[in-house]
Amino acid sequence: MHDGGARLDLCTDAELGYQRSRTAFVQGSPFLLDEPYRLAHLPLVSPGHPGVIPRQDGKFYEMGRHPTVYSLVLPVEDAALRRSGAFLALESELKAAPFAGKIAWDILPERAGKLHATICGSLGLGELPAISAEQRRTLAEFGPLTIELRGLFSGNINCGRLYLRAYPERRAGANAIHTLQAAMGRPTTDLYVLGLYNLTDELDPDEASALADILARWWETPLLRFEARELWLLGARDDLVLDAEIAERLPLGENLHGRSSPSRP
Repeated sequence: MHDGGARLDLCTDAELGYQRSRTAFVQGSPFLLDEPYRLAHLPLVSPGHPGVIPRQDGKFYEMGRHPTVYSLVLPVEDAALRRSGAFLALESELKAAPFAGKIAWDILPERAGKLHATICGSLGLGELPAISAEQRRTLAEFGPLTIELRGLFSGNINCGRLYLRAYPERRAGANAIHTLQAAMGRPTTDLYVLGLYNLTDELDPDEASALADILARWWETPLLRFEARELWLLGARDDLVLDAEIAERLPLGENLHGRSSPSRP
């Protein structure tokens, strides 16, 4: 993976779902952790918080943990991110923000080897899903996938988690991730977020205003351009992938004889 590179035809906000899914900040109001976050995330980063929802009827979470769920994901190298001057500047700003003490910095090293954006969620529950020979062939012939990460992002679900946004390349005028999703027999989606930071508490109005300012100023900033040369079949027992394993690595860019395909310009 690498940052920089020649200008490519990337998908834009006009065709992706980030704008419609942004947190709606209200001037003078606090930033509240929503119910999905308090059920799935808060128990993992602040289990003693009074807002934790330990369990809920109809949901399979128990203090943030659940049976193994397998998903097809786009991996992102933590080391590549940390070679990006733009990303380091963003993180430096977060560390200096008035809400910095409410970010769960301690889990970052634990998650560093499993950073990803989901392409096909919930392919299997409990049992490893089967990937057909035809699907493997399609992925192998697809070749490396170029992605640009931008940030920072807070959505209108799981309020409390902060993400980087992935912008995939277009191929033949189409969103390249849509092509991969169709090959896997899955519906197309338009949100590909890399969950990175988690809040351990709600933000007061001044802290919420500071977060809204950072989100707005960094919206258009490219943080990393890279080529993904594989996808992961990831098995996770919590939504922060603290307890997770890479069940299989599926190459992008190998031909039928197992040799790497040349990189596209």
